[in-house]
Amino acid sequence: MSESTGLRARKKERTRDAIADAAVSLFLEHGFDDVPVNDIAAAAEVSKPTLFRYFPTKEDLVLHRFADHQGEAARVARERPPGTGPLTALHRHFRAALDRHDPVTGLNDHPQVVAFHRLVFATPSLAGRLAQYRIEDEQALADALGEGIQARLRAAQVLAVQRVLARANWQKIADGRTARDVHPEAVADADLAFDRLR
Repeated sequence: MSESTGLRARKKERTRDAIADAAVSLFLEHGFDDVPVNDIAAAAEVSKPTLFRYFPTKEDLVLHRFADHQGEAARVARERPPGTGPLTALHRHFRAALDRHDPVTGLNDHPQVVAFHRLVFATPSLAGRLAQYRIEDEQALADALGEGIQARLRAAQVLAVQRVLARANWQKIADGRTARDVHPEAVADADLAFDRLR
């Protein structure tokens, strides 16, 4: 990659981040449905067509953060170490994410992360779009696990368990507890859930 290509890519990434950051700040302050796209473009100092080049829909301004994790379960299942079963690999991956307080596990008490999750869970259009991501993740994981109905059922069960665990963790933190305080319960819940899946 040439220096000018690298510079262009970095500039595009900065523009994308600026648009997304402006959008999320406005959404957290005023609510998703009450912020027009024109206001987001103005806050990010870009034109509306530029905004839509980076984010095709208003929902994408929020959910691109989840898109970073799209296909992750399938990747973990495919790239697991030899001799490790897919459920064991997925369980270890989720436990490691809990230890990092990864926001995707719901175990993150940074006020902006808690508010971000509240925004997503409380906005029907965002929750609906997130459900579409889950359907795509489920298909990708099923493909990684094998063929037929058993692979699809197992993929659906794994992703449902991860979703329920993450939502339970987030709710405890939204109720005022710290991530450090919730961590042992989150680990025990994950261990129980994955043991039941086996």
